[in-house]
Amino acid sequence: MYSYFLFLLILIPFLALSAYASAKVNTTFANYDRVPNRSSMTGYDTAVRLMKSRGVHDISVGRVNGRLSDHYNPAKNLVNLSVSTYGSASVAAVAVAAHEVGHVMQNKRGYVPYKIRNVLVPIANIGSRLALPVILVGILIDLLWLTLDVPVGQYVMYVGIGLYSLSTIFMLVTLPVEFNASRRAKKMLLEDGILTEEELPGAKKVLNAAAMTYVASLLISLVYFLRMLLVVLSFSRNRR
Repeated sequence: MYSYFLFLLILIPFLALSAYASAKVNTTFANYDRVPNRSSMTGYDTAVRLMKSRGVHDISVGRVNGRLSDHYNPAKNLVNLSVSTYGSASVAAVAVAAHEVGHVMQNKRGYVPYKIRNVLVPIANIGSRLALPVILVGILIDLLWLTLDVPVGQYVMYVGIGLYSLSTIFMLVTLPVEFNASRRAKKMLLEDGILTEEELPGAKKVLNAAAMTYVASLLISLVYFLRMLLVVLSFSRNRR
């Protein structure tokens, strides 16, 4: 019971950080979405120009529903911009669009962390779904078959921990990918004259607020992973 309360005490600040980061990215985007950029370029215009000027002609730019649901889909050669970004000529919109083009350039230039993240996506999704069921199966085996010479249940639990760790590793690899895409975005916006030096700080605030959400997600995932690991280790020790 004590360990559970300790876990909550550690987790609550990170949940608060996650909520703050989510609110911060929404308010920062909203603030700078009211600031028109001097080039009058929309999010769509920005994505098209940045890719064209860098010799990328095989990626389409589409529009998806939602707010801040922007993403790059390399399998479909498609940059999807949300309604809040696609047609808006604000500082915030061009910053978000340029960030997605940053991912396009990572893919085109063979940025290693981006490649690693793409490999981890399906594996991490499977691992996060199977981790808890596998751990529970391991506990049941350990409880019901006490006469086994080999601690099969413990081994199964460790497999579950390993599966969950994949999602944490995925989030860890995501950090440099997102930060790098933002750096590329800021550089491209200046190089192509879409934003001026005076406008760039606003774009930086939007991108930095978005990056904070990834940091918070990683910390929460790490706390859950450590909690799960400690529970399994404690259970195994008590069964000896």
